[in-house]
Amino acid sequence: MTTTEHTPAATALPSLYDARERFLTGRPLPDGVPEEVAAAWRRARFFGVPHDLKAPAARPVRPVESALLDAARPVLDRIVPALGAGRSLLMLTDERLRVLWTAGSVPGLETCPVLSEQEVGNNSAALALRTRRRAEMHGPEHYLDRWQDVSAVTVPLLDPESAQVLGTVTVASRLSTARTPHPQAALAEAAAAAVETELRTRAGRAERVLLDAYLRATGPDGARRADLAVVALDGRNRLVSDAAQRLLTPEVLEALERTAVSVRRGGGAGGAEDTGAAGCTARLGDGAGEAEGTEPGGRTARLGDGTAAARATEPGGRAARLGDGAAAAGATEPGERTRRLEDGVSGAGATEGAGCTARITPARLDDGTVLGIVAVLEPLGDPVPSAPAAPRPPVTLTGSSVPWRHAVARGVELARSPEPLLLTGERGTGKSALARELLGQGPVRVADAARDTGLDGALAAWPADRPLLLRHAERLEQPGVAALNSLLDTHPDTRVLVTYTPGAQVGPCLQRLLDKLSARSVTLPPLRERAEDIRELLPVLAPRTLPGQPPLTWTLDALRALELHPWPGNVTELAHVVRALAEQRRMSGPVRRAELPDAVREGPAARPLSPMEHAERAAILEALRRHGGNKARAAAALGIGRATLYRKLRGYRD
Repeated sequence: MTTTEHTPAATALPSLYDARERFLTGRPLPDGVPEEVAAAWRRARFFGVPHDLKAPAARPVRPVESALLDAARPVLDRIVPALGAGRSLLMLTDERLRVLWTAGSVPGLETCPVLSEQEVGNNSAALALRTRRRAEMHGPEHYLDRWQDVSAVTVPLLDPESAQVLGTVTVASRLSTARTPHPQAALAEAAAAAVETELRTRAGRAERVLLDAYLRATGPDGARRADLAVVALDGRNRLVSDAAQRLLTPEVLEALERTAVSVRRGGGAGGAEDTGAAGCTARLGDGAGEAEGTEPGGRTARLGDGTAAARATEPGGRAARLGDGAAAAGATEPGERTRRLEDGVSGAGATEGAGCTARITPARLDDGTVLGIVAVLEPLGDPVPSAPAAPRPPVTLTGSSVPWRHAVARGVELARSPEPLLLTGERGTGKSALARELLGQGPVRVADAARDTGLDGALAAWPADRPLLLRHAERLEQPGVAALNSLLDTHPDTRVLVTYTPGAQVGPCLQRLLDKLSARSVTLPPLRERAEDIRELLPVLAPRTLPGQPPLTWTLDALRALELHPWPGNVTELAHVVRALAEQRRMSGPVRRAELPDAVREGPAARPLSPMEHAERAAILEALRRHGGNKARAAAALGIGRATLYRKLRGYRD
């Protein structure tokens, strides 16, 4: 389960009330205010959250379909009687902290539709989502006036397979005199454990049903047909026969994914642009004998009856948009067993140029719930030339994690005005790539301080009406800083984007410039803090395959190793690994863990860590992130010697 994230102010609430009032009125904070609390207040003010907020400015759109809510609702309904009348409020949120479900009540406490820091300031749900462990928050530790008499405890909900955060469970009550631990912390822990157990049970049952439906479609036991092109999909998992692999184009796969999502939502044609987490793609061959498959949770099972080695997941989580003329794949209507996807058929059209049709049959659980589809593909007699593939999304905009989407949204918002914009982050996080996206398609003057520390050549030939992208600002010397300051003073309306990698010691002139630009800055999160985006990045980073060649796919074990690696070089390092594997490997099938580089294959830790070690490791990684990877500064901030920091880092890997 999770360990507690104790707020450091839990034993000094009376003095915090005064400190918060001083903060809100612009007076200096007294000594003794924990840095974590003060930083949370500053973030709320930076996000523009009013302390007297009555309700969030915008109500978020709840997801049309939520597997988390479906699994959690019956579990939480059984817990509601334990809340007590008018004493506690129980809330369920998704990974974006949108409130999906509430029960119970607390006098004077109204629920918010969203609990993200950008909307309502710091709270236990946002803290638990960020730290991935139980978090508590009491009274004045909150930023909002409305929560000054509230204590809350939140436990994150983790995916049983990928360990990614799916959402949170929160119990809120009137301010607890006992403060930490929250008197209903055990209830929150029990609720989260029960929801995770239900998720694990449902995932296993659904995958077994989908596999059974796939095997039935390929023929009866002992007479499986290798020439049948069969695909089974449920929006997360895919089972694809060898014959189907030869017919599947990106357009056909997109149409089938849309059909699977549409069927699960209860009918209607197309319209779904997102397949969800396209997690487990198994490619079942037609070889003789038994072969390996993948069960929920990544365990290996034996699949008999002529299936070849089960090949795991194509990690692309986002569906590409269909090309012009591609009709959306329709759902099977109630009472209808199969339906053909053909050109020109309203509501069930195959993608233009797909070269095949599909007979769709829904896959159902015992209670009749549709969980996905099984499609039997048949080639058209006179196929038309395939349409060009839809363009892939830019690498810099790929990712659906909360830290990444927030950084991109912040950059887009600030880039709308002509004032200078500072993009900061570790090397390889995508600062320059994001800057190019923000500047648009027009001509851009690029100056690189790593090559021209004084900016003599770059600014001399720079036309004032063209946007300027300055890379590696940390390399600027004093003449370059003076030149940039002069440019900003003489051309205040010129769009200037500056990228900066913290870590190296900077001089006073450059520091003043950075302080000046920091009011309009965006910090890009390192890849280790958004590991859930790796599955979306992999297909975008991989080189385009030749016609007729399958895309690069990955076993579940390899994916877990990629997600656990700390990636000091961030997206740039991941791109080098993916391209090297794509260009150098001679094996067929998915990339296995054994093919990964040694540092990635071995993983960050060879032994389970104790709760104390987890807390220490999280504190060290956070300090390293704040100081741009500079171990000396991180050690000083933590109050330990540099040798001690190195020893602890080595210990976590032993």
